[in-house]
Amino acid sequence: MKRINFLADTHPKLRMAMDYILVLIGSAIIAVTFNVFLLPNQVASGGVSGISTILKAVLGLEPAYVQWAFNIPLFIAGVVLLGGGQYGVKTLVGTVFLPFVVFITKSWDPWTHDALLGALFGGIGVGLGLGIVFRGRASTGGTDLAAQIINKYTGITLGRSVVMIDGLIVLTAAFVFDIEKALYALIGLYVTSKTIDLIQVGFGRSKMAMIITNKQEEVREGILKKIDRGVTKLSAYGGFTDHERPVLMCVVDQSEFTKLKQLVKSLDPSAFVVVMDAAEVLGEGFKRG
Repeated sequence: MKRINFLADTHPKLRMAMDYILVLIGSAIIAVTFNVFLLPNQVASGGVSGISTILKAVLGLEPAYVQWAFNIPLFIAGVVLLGGGQYGVKTLVGTVFLPFVVFITKSWDPWTHDALLGALFGGIGVGLGLGIVFRGRASTGGTDLAAQIINKYTGITLGRSVVMIDGLIVLTAAFVFDIEKALYALIGLYVTSKTIDLIQVGFGRSKMAMIITNKQEEVREGILKKIDRGVTKLSAYGGFTDHERPVLMCVVDQSEFTKLKQLVKSLDPSAFVVVMDAAEVLGEGFKRG
């Protein structure tokens, strides 16, 4: 996988081809998830898919047609009102391809008839698909475009715009179905957001340590030679003494963290160490990005 990513980074045409593949794969995952988890359990967890779930129940409209009917005009509005540079061909591909897969997989049997399982695994599937599409530097259009239009012309923040739209869809679901289904939809939305973060950031976790020590050279040398990690020296001053107290900053893998703690403690038992989670680290010794 690293080899493929490296080749894609160094060859623009291959990078573009990989982007389209990711958009198609991600869109397909979202579409299948919609048909086997969300739609049969009436989990309208926001977005155009949520609207199509509601309209399927109320008017009997085919969800794929509803999604095309909303997505394509929203895409055109996004190009006209927000600028075509932000919404390229890849986003158009996702906008059209996702409902197409919804249409061709509409006869698939539901994988569960339990609404809670539908919300949980539906949220995971949609988050996985969206995360992959975002990795392809595109989107599937839909209500995200509407939120950006609202943001531009009203000044309401993008986050609030998304919450407003999805909240309105979930509220409508509460009236059309029942409160319980609306609560399941909220669970699906939450799981989707967390899954997107996981796909974007990755499964790997690192630790960032800020070390204040009177033996900075010994600690610095120990980290460089015994852990084989880089160290950044930051200028700082003590708030009480106003004396200069340089801070050593070091990022290590989760598996190396215990070794770092033991090293610092052995070199300077009185060292002051602050540790934070580093969700994504790019650069030498870590992933390329």
